[in-house]
Amino acid sequence: MRIHVLFFGQLKDIVGRPEETLELPSGSQVASVLSHYSENFPGFASLVNSIACSRNQEYAAAATVLHEDDEIGLLPPVSGGFTAAGKNTDKKVEELRSQHCAIVRHEIDIRSIRDEMDHPENGAIIVFEGVVRNNSRGRRTLYLDYEAYEHMAVNEMQKLAQASLERFKVRDVRIVHRLGRLEIGDASIVIVVASAHRAAGFDASRWLIDTLKKTVPIWKKEYFEGGAIWADGEPFPDDVRVQK
Repeated sequence: MRIHVLFFGQLKDIVGRPEETLELPSGSQVASVLSHYSENFPGFASLVNSIACSRNQEYAAAATVLHEDDEIGLLPPVSGGFTAAGKNTDKKVEELRSQHCAIVRHEIDIRSIRDEMDHPENGAIIVFEGVVRNNSRGRRTLYLDYEAYEHMAVNEMQKLAQASLERFKVRDVRIVHRLGRLEIGDASIVIVVASAHRAAGFDASRWLIDTLKKTVPIWKKEYFEGGAIWADGEPFPDDVRVQK
């Protein structure tokens, strides 16, 4: 049985490539993929208890049975430059969109998002803008480079947007994340929430960014004078992280 494996963030560096085809016995599980790379790459083995896996762009448990031509993503804790990978991400497109969300490779037009959501029934429009700061870990940051498992990231962002509409009873939501090289002061993510009352808007905005940082497959690499490292990611929730 042949499957297609995608590597992201530091896992891509450990294995030395963004993707490959792997032959496994019929009936193998996601756990078999983890075992294969743990046995062949010592650096991978040290991270295996903190990563998540996806099967065809949906989070998958270790016991998930694999099928011919499945696409398996091996995902280190998310932190969200760009390298497209996989049969569904083999083109560097300018943007991907869903009903409430987008991934782009250009400056985020916050004003147009804000204007699009303006409505006389709104009592509040909350705008959260995450920007690149000039320092991290006590060192001066030169720039950041963001990459994502793009189609899956948009799908997961859309799930969060829909959940926030239902959970907080807000009127509308937009989430836009930028990929590629970002300079100091650039906006990496913009979340806009429109609501009848400010409390619901603030609550939804905070929940969206906190949850996105833990579950949406986006990673950043920090470039400093003299080197670069992948940013430490937020731990995956227990229901997402692979449990062997």
